[in-house]
Amino acid sequence: MGGTVQQRSVVRVGASLIVASLALTACGSRSNDDGGGSGSETKTAKIGVIAPLSGDLSALGLGIQHSVELAVKQANESNAIPGWKLEVAAKDDEGKTDPGKNAATALASDKDVIGVVGTLNTSVSQQVQPVLAPKNIVQVSPANTGPGLTMGADWQKNPKRPYPTYFRTCTTDAVQGPFAARYLYETAKITKVATVHDKKAYGQGLVGTFTEEFKKLGGQIVAAETLNPDESNYQSVVSAIKPSAPQAVYYGGEYPQAGPLSQQMKAGGLNVPLMGGDGIKDPKFQVLAGKSADGDLSTSVGAPTDSTEAGKKFLADYKAAGFKEDSAAYGGYSYDAANAIINALKTSLKDAKDVESARQATVDAVSKVSFDGVTGKVAFDQYGDSTTKVLTVYKAAGKDWATVETKEFKS
Repeated sequence: MGGTVQQRSVVRVGASLIVASLALTACGSRSNDDGGGSGSETKTAKIGVIAPLSGDLSALGLGIQHSVELAVKQANESNAIPGWKLEVAAKDDEGKTDPGKNAATALASDKDVIGVVGTLNTSVSQQVQPVLAPKNIVQVSPANTGPGLTMGADWQKNPKRPYPTYFRTCTTDAVQGPFAARYLYETAKITKVATVHDKKAYGQGLVGTFTEEFKKLGGQIVAAETLNPDESNYQSVVSAIKPSAPQAVYYGGEYPQAGPLSQQMKAGGLNVPLMGGDGIKDPKFQVLAGKSADGDLSTSVGAPTDSTEAGKKFLADYKAAGFKEDSAAYGGYSYDAANAIINALKTSLKDAKDVESARQATVDAVSKVSFDGVTGKVAFDQYGDSTTKVLTVYKAAGKDWATVETKEFKS
C-alpha cells in the first residue's frame, strides 16, 4: 500500500491540483466562438455609434445605427478580421451637445472601442471630437457638413485640420451651399432670395456659403433672418421677410423647424418655394409642412441611394436584416463610414494584442482607405473630407422627395 496517512493526503491533494490545472488549461485553449479546440481566443473590438436615437431626429439617428449594425453583421459573417469579433456600441446624443459629449466620454473610456461612426449634427461633433481625439479613437461621420470640423474655424482663408482622428463620408457645406445657389440662380432663374437659419453651426454655415456664392453669381439676398429652434411659431420671421418680395427662401437648419416655417410662409401669403440642405430632406418635413410643401426644394449629399447598383443592394440587404426603422437619409453614408473603419481594421488589428494599442494604426489606415461604396468612391483628402463631391437637388412632391438633378460639384 505504501506511505503514511499524511503522505497519502499530500498525494491526493497534489493529484487534485494537477486535475484542476489541466481543466483550466483546457478552458483557456477554447475560442469564445466555437467552445474549444481552436487554440486561440477570439478578441472583441467595438465600433461606437453616436447619433440621435430619441427625439425629433431619431428617424435619421436610428437609420445611422442600423446601417452600422448591418456592416458589422456582414463583416462578422465573412470573418473579415480573423481572430476578432466586432460589436456595435450605440449611444444616444438626442441631437444635443451635452448628451453627445457624454456619449463620447462613455465610449472613450471603453478599452474595446476602436472607432466611432457619428455624429449627425455638426454642433454635436464639435463636442465629440476633442473627447475622442486624445484617445486616438477614429471618428467617421456620415452626416456632418460643417467645413470647420475638418479645416478649422478659419477654413476659408487659413484651412488647418484640428483633429487628425476625424473623417467624414459626406461632402461639406463648402460645397452644398454653393451647389444650391447655382441651382436657384442658373437653373431655376431665381435672382432674389431671403435667408433664414436656426443659429446653430450647421444652419449658419450653410446659409453663409450659400449667400457668398449666390451674390458672386449676381443674385440678391433681400432679407436675412434667424429663428429660435425651440419655438414653433415663426410668424414674426415671415412678416419680416414678406415685404422684401423674395422669389425663394433659403433655410439653414433641420426639418422640425423647416416644416412649420414652410407652412406658415404659405399661410401668410408668402407663396414661394422654401429650399434647404440635407437637414430638411426627410418625409417628416412634408408631414409638418402639409400640402403646401409641394414645390419646396432640398439638396442632399450624394446621388439617390436607389439610383446605383451598390445602393440597391444595400437597401435590399438592409430590408432583409429586418430593421424596424428605415435607413433614412444617411444610411448609405453610415454603411460606408462603418466599412471605412472595418477596412482599416483589417490592417490595424492583424497583429494587435489589444484594441487600445491598435487605435493609432486604425487612424492611419482609415486615412488610406479607398474602395467603391454605396455612396460612390470612399476615400479621404488631407483634411479627412470625402473626395466625392456629388450632390442632388430634390423637390417635395406629396409625401415624397422627387429627384430633380444630380451633379458633381466643380469649383
